[in-house]
Amino acid sequence: MTLSRTVLIQNRLGLHARAAVKLVELAQSFDATLTICNHENKEATADSVMGLLMLESAQGENITIKSQGKDAQGALDAVCELVEHRFDEEE
Repeated sequence: MTLSRTVLIQNRLGLHARAAVKLVELAQSFDATLTICNHENKEATADSVMGLLMLESAQGENITIKSQGKDAQGALDAVCELVEHRFDEEE
């Protein structure tokens, strides 16, 4: 079963390198496969910093996070929380 949720990118720099690294590290801590999809329907797995950067997701854009696997719900909740909390950045 695949779970999914759409979240808004709120931090000023969007899904930039530092944010992508945080997302990858968090995603890798779960036994789940996470896929991030942008508004143009480009997809990247959440275990690839380069893949996430290729999505070019900016502030104010929605991304859809899909999660599959044993820890699918926990992984989805954690990654959505990270995005919703602006990747723990000040701005």
